[in-house]
Amino acid sequence: MGQGHANSKPEEVDESMVLVGSEEDFKKSKRIKATVNDREVVIFYHEGKYHALDLRCYHSGGPLHLGEIEDCNGQTCIICPWHKYTIALGTGEGLYQGKDPENPTAKKWYSKGVKQRVHKVTIRNGGVYVTLSDTSIRYDSDYYASEKFDEKTCVKK
Repeated sequence: MGQGHANSKPEEVDESMVLVGSEEDFKKSKRIKATVNDREVVIFYHEGKYHALDLRCYHSGGPLHLGEIEDCNGQTCIICPWHKYTIALGTGEGLYQGKDPENPTAKKWYSKGVKQRVHKVTIRNGGVYVTLSDTSIRYDSDYYASEKFDEKTCVKK
């Protein structure tokens, strides 16, 4: 007789999840580019958390995998290397720093709203999986997600 658990439920498998690497890969490299269902994404591993977003910046298609990660008012953000646009990794919000008219010397962070599509990351048995977010809702980064770029020059093919 086998050693099964009578009350255990089978693990639910989400068919839309795509394996993009192992946890060990991310602990070494901190970021990995991948193609998930024909969509280019970048997955970051930063301070013990995984974040997945469209690879190309919503503003002008800049390669986010080459950007720097910074803390902006308590939010972990990626800074686009082309035009320094700031994107919150957890939400995809475009952030900018502005001056308070009441106190012109004080700078404050403001949100432009969600501009960059973020995707779900799942860790299972040492593997890192990405599930694309609902594409029926449009985000600015969708424009560049459908374009193919030359790997070396980062310009449209």
